[in-house]
Amino acid sequence: MIEERLGDARVLWTLRTGGVSTAPYASANLATHVGDDPGAVAENRLRAARNAGLPDPDAWRFLEQVHGAGVVTVPGPPPSGSPPPRADAAVTVATGVPLVVLTADCAPVVLADDRAVGVVHAGWRGLLAGVVEAAVVALRRIGSGPVRARVGACVRPAHYEFGAEDLAAMVQRFGPTVAGRTRTGRPALDVGAAVARALAEAGVDDVGDPGWDTVGDAERWFSHRRDGTTGRQALIVVRDRP
Repeated sequence: MIEERLGDARVLWTLRTGGVSTAPYASANLATHVGDDPGAVAENRLRAARNAGLPDPDAWRFLEQVHGAGVVTVPGPPPSGSPPPRADAAVTVATGVPLVVLTADCAPVVLADDRAVGVVHAGWRGLLAGVVEAAVVALRRIGSGPVRARVGACVRPAHYEFGAEDLAAMVQRFGPTVAGRTRTGRPALDVGAAVARALAEAGVDDVGDPGWDTVGDAERWFSHRRDGTTGRQALIVVRDRP
């Protein structure tokens, strides 16, 4: 697990290692919707919580991610047994409530200001729909101060050949910097560049992106594009200072 601070937020990027799931989900898959054994997923989530000193996973706010632009404002821990909301981003001012998105090639994005935190699941469809901008608006509605953002592991252009029509739509929306090339010279989409452009348009200029590549680093990250049936890693953010 990789941890960093972003203001009053703890940011945790889980890795695919250290769990109990077997192939093709080996080993720390945290997603329940990919066909893995539910008991293994529950154990993986519990291990992640204990290793990070977080509340039990029942108190985490997961999302039913649908590749749209929906944002949910989280008032506190989820009610017992409640289903996850259909959304691709969440924001909160609550202390001690972990917000989570699960990814295996789409970009996980964390947002934080002086009072609020948020998470975003940003695939190309969600980017076109405006999920990043919507999440920044929602964060500013409940927060205060400048917004900071960090981008996690996602597919990078070297491994992301992209159809001409869809790439043209992304270029029209975000500009030419989102058009790249694969290692073999084929047209590709640069998801990280699209996220950066969306954040810039939303007025966020404090953006970090270490360039982690899901497809290119099979030891650390799950990748649906590389492996097909596979697990999901998590971005978890929690405010730990009131």
